[in-house]
Amino acid sequence: MSHTPILAPHSVTREDRADGSILLRADTPLGDVARNSGVWLDHWAQTTPDAVFLAERSGAGWRRESYASARQKARAIAGWLLGQGMGPDTPVLILSGNSIDHALLTLGAHYVGVPTVPVAEQYTLIPAAHGRLDYVVNLIKPARVFAADGAAYAAGLARANCPAIASDPGDTGATPLADLLAHSDAGVDAAFATVGPDTVAKILLTSGSTSDPKGVLTTQRMMTTNQTQLAQGLPFLRQRPPVIVDWLPWNHVFGGSHNFNMVLSGGGSLYIDDGKPLPALFGRTLENLSMVPGTVSFNVPVGFAQLLTALQNDATLRETYFCDLDMIFYAGASLPQETWAGLEALAAQTGRRVPLITSSWGLTETAPGALLQQVPARGAGIVGVPLPGVTVKLVPDADMRCDVRVSGPSIMRAYLDNPAKTAEAFDDEGYFITGDAMRFVDEADPNLGLRFDGRMSEDFKLMTGTWVQAANLRLEMLALLAPYAADIVVTGQGRDQIGLLILPNRAATGREGFALEADKGACTCPDLADILRTRLRERAADATGSATRVTRALILSDPPDMGEGEATAKGNINFARLLARRAPLVDRLYDDVDPATITV
Repeated sequence: MSHTPILAPHSVTREDRADGSILLRADTPLGDVARNSGVWLDHWAQTTPDAVFLAERSGAGWRRESYASARQKARAIAGWLLGQGMGPDTPVLILSGNSIDHALLTLGAHYVGVPTVPVAEQYTLIPAAHGRLDYVVNLIKPARVFAADGAAYAAGLARANCPAIASDPGDTGATPLADLLAHSDAGVDAAFATVGPDTVAKILLTSGSTSDPKGVLTTQRMMTTNQTQLAQGLPFLRQRPPVIVDWLPWNHVFGGSHNFNMVLSGGGSLYIDDGKPLPALFGRTLENLSMVPGTVSFNVPVGFAQLLTALQNDATLRETYFCDLDMIFYAGASLPQETWAGLEALAAQTGRRVPLITSSWGLTETAPGALLQQVPARGAGIVGVPLPGVTVKLVPDADMRCDVRVSGPSIMRAYLDNPAKTAEAFDDEGYFITGDAMRFVDEADPNLGLRFDGRMSEDFKLMTGTWVQAANLRLEMLALLAPYAADIVVTGQGRDQIGLLILPNRAATGREGFALEADKGACTCPDLADILRTRLRERAADATGSATRVTRALILSDPPDMGEGEATAKGNINFARLLARRAPLVDRLYDDVDPATITV
């Protein structure tokens, strides 16, 4: 039987102001916050020196690094960086994905105040995305660049315009990481003493789904405050060290700050999953999960949906997965209710306590956690209440849909070299304007939390003047058209009807024998069209007005093009860019006689 984790939910104070805005704060004061993340590494290297901190697959087993070993290697790397004259103004660009070497370089750099800039692997590995890499290089001006495999990342190393470091340099001329590991730690203690709460630890890039990516200056205070906040909301994270098997990329704030630092601050173990929820890689994830029972499971909703199917079909995996599990934590989108219920049912079948299934809300600029659903919720989509130290400002409309703004010590202060965007990001009271919308779960009880209600910036007006909440409608349509739609773009700006551009799930359509015939950017498939039309027609009968009624759809033949800016490295669609590039397809969508248009 797994142990029972401690939950200590805090209550919330609501303040209704004369200007109509609402302030929400946790009644619990913010606890003690570490000066920097290196304090955690020092503590656990002394307290539990032999405990596994990091692990990655090596052959049939795992390469493991203890806390003592990781600290010794991080300090050697830090000494080498200092010897190269590096400091707060000489960032290290990291091109390759999650690995122990990536982690050690990051730990060493942060230990002495050298910022790191992890970027998506696709920026190097996909030639069409090299323009994005060039943009980042011009923005941050790195002093060093790192990749694990010099040969695989040779193009990126060359484009960085600075000396390179590689675990395996190949013939790139990069400095071997082994040279850094062999260096002394002379001068490290003195440099470490200067690393304080306002020292920039990372420059994390925003998704670029609405404009060019911005560099979020992520300070030590933001990272360490956020871990104190999370531990106050979820005390079981300090009850015993967390163990996670995790693939979420470290160039993203959720994987690289939230999850990595949760393990480091709590003295836990991070097993780096070299799989992903993709057809070619998910088998590796299942293999890794079968080898290591975790206490916390992180994933995006599509990953949990795939995992649910695997757990239903594999009793041994099911026993291992649930045997020690305290929490299932989803992020990136709302978890479909059927996935939620399925995971709860399987946990109960094993005879163990059902883990807490929950989520939080935040952005790259909020470090990331700002809201947390800290107790069992009544279904998916609820993102909770403010964490200690965070003040949430809600600006409601007539329908009590609220524009969300936040302030607190875990919130970004500025973007890198972009005073104009920084000024735009804050209101006249200094609250960060998130662009997201929320509603109260219950207007009468703020302790029940908030429910995510889409992106304000994605809303648009029909020609009739009716507002369409596109983000919410997209999620509803994805659920309605599953498993045939991999993603959806909602259309209708300046038109009189709502339409959908559907990116097909080719694995699902192929499995069911549907042949998608390309037709100048669109797909025709009468059998699939009939299924989609039927589902849309049934739903249209229940629609309450033009703001929710979908009347037409078109299946796209080509996926979003990252090189053209239609997709970000995080997998998000840049809706405005895709619609602009595919304007002729939008015109076809509104042509009732076009053979590819599915009309309802």
